[in-house]
Amino acid sequence: MALLEVRNVTCRFGGIVALDGVSLDVPQGEIVGLIGPNGAGKTTVFNLVSRLYRPDGGDVRFEGKSLLAMPPHRVVHLGIARTFQNLELFRTMTVLENVLVGAHIRGFRDQRSERRRAEALLDYVGLREFAHWPAGRLPYGTLKRVETARALVSDPRLLLLDEPAGGLAHDEVVALAEFIRRMRSDFALTVLIVEHHMQLVMNVSDRVHVLDFGRSIASGSPADVQADPAVIEAYLGAAPTAQEPSP
Repeated sequence: MALLEVRNVTCRFGGIVALDGVSLDVPQGEIVGLIGPNGAGKTTVFNLVSRLYRPDGGDVRFEGKSLLAMPPHRVVHLGIARTFQNLELFRTMTVLENVLVGAHIRGFRDQRSERRRAEALLDYVGLREFAHWPAGRLPYGTLKRVETARALVSDPRLLLLDEPAGGLAHDEVVALAEFIRRMRSDFALTVLIVEHHMQLVMNVSDRVHVLDFGRSIASGSPADVQADPAVIEAYLGAAPTAQEPSP
């Protein structure tokens, strides 16, 4: 049984069908990439899992239990944490205070141990020296690491990473791939990652699921997905039809 199961999910916004019967599994201990062109429905999947949205049909299950009857604030207590495509940080609060928000959401009560854990996680992501800086003073790519520390402090078992490579240079993306693998191992995580940087996804994922216009079009190993004609067409467009040469 997969740790996370999305089953035949449909999600509409007025006349727009964001997801149309999408199903995917995230096995425990794996890194699963979720890719697709802009507007394919990737972040909608994240918002369904974290209960920001409710689907119009289908089910989302964690450890075999449906999440749909659960209020959003309870999802984190199950061990699900996420980062966001557009940063959701308190820019006037310090970096440490932002990370501590993740501990408070989980309901931890021992403030000293919360602070020690938050500081240790800032060490882990390489930001301990910025602990008392206002978050708004740091560049975008660095703030992505603050979000990751905030997610980890809630002690998740499933981590949803929404475009973690945004704003990073090439050498930083290479380091990020290794960091995600190490984080999976160090914290016994299962990871679902949405990302447009294809090299990162293909290098780091155990399997990849592809959406296009709200529908599943491929799922499998990175090598199989990269060779799938439907995936090539979704990203590159249909190959031009050969034409007879002009006389």
